[in-house]
Amino acid sequence: MEYRLLGGSGFKVPALALGTATFGGGNEFFRAWGATDVAEATRLIDVALDAGLTLFDSADSYSTGLAEEILGQAIKGRRDKVLISTKASFRTAPGPNDIGSSRHHLIAACEASLRRLGTDHIDLWQMHGFDALTPVEEPLRAFDDLMRAGKVRYVGCSNFSGWHLMKSLAVADRYGWPRYVAHQLYYSLLSREYEWELMPLALDQKVGAVVWSPLAGGRLTGKIGRNRPAPAGSRTAALGGMGPAYPQDQLYTIVETLEAIAGEVGRTVSQVALNWVLRRPTVATVVVGARNEEQLRDNLGAVDFALSPEQVKRLDDASARPMVYPYWHQQSTYAERNPLPIP
Repeated sequence: MEYRLLGGSGFKVPALALGTATFGGGNEFFRAWGATDVAEATRLIDVALDAGLTLFDSADSYSTGLAEEILGQAIKGRRDKVLISTKASFRTAPGPNDIGSSRHHLIAACEASLRRLGTDHIDLWQMHGFDALTPVEEPLRAFDDLMRAGKVRYVGCSNFSGWHLMKSLAVADRYGWPRYVAHQLYYSLLSREYEWELMPLALDQKVGAVVWSPLAGGRLTGKIGRNRPAPAGSRTAALGGMGPAYPQDQLYTIVETLEAIAGEVGRTVSQVALNWVLRRPTVATVVVGARNEEQLRDNLGAVDFALSPEQVKRLDDASARPMVYPYWHQQSTYAERNPLPIP
């Protein structure tokens, strides 16, 4: 397994991480993702560790903490062999302060995650979303206290816009508080908006991308295609695709390009789609999900090969989307002074 530095830190993470949203199935939404129990989770972690995948990503909102509990039980006795990433800020209870990034909520959420995980520290703790009602100074000061107490090693954010992230970094620099070294974000061949502003920002500020849903909610696995609807019982069939609606014809074009390249390199469609994401600038680790050992082993096969420049270009061309303002204007009028990170 390849290991990469996480943003501007000296902390290395594996190129693939295992997501735990499939652990527990605590409600109807998460049951569509999976309902992995402790025994199944333990087996998946065995397989992951054998392959050098040591980072396991969770959140306190996944099945209302059940995913963290199962992860904690599955890693019992081998905490020194794993890295734990988890998230907070989404609603976890009905109270007025059971949501957001206030100091009150974050410290309580961190303590609760530590208990569920059965550990004394979290390797990477991330804000699950941006809280517009809380000053950005408040969570950053809370992170500083938690890191000084040894309960959190590194901090990141998730699903921030460019100005959310840049303001937080500037405030952290002003007061000497911990910087976000990671940004957990949605990125795939079907959704390349990350490249317009957040990727240039990440390159400039040394923020590592932790990619979620790199297969676009199951739409880039090869199971869905032209005249081939989502299989019954799949998460995509139950919940639909992740993110906004995209032109169906382009989805089919991307899948057909993936299928052609998969045949050329002797890999599965999922492996090619994951490999494309893995080779993009700023990407530190890609979070993959697996309902079973077969899916996990297939995902693990995404790291040990390289697509040719010609194959990458075919995927780039098939997945290109019209830019929104001001990016199209910058590229059409002043591209020589505003180059994109990816040609």
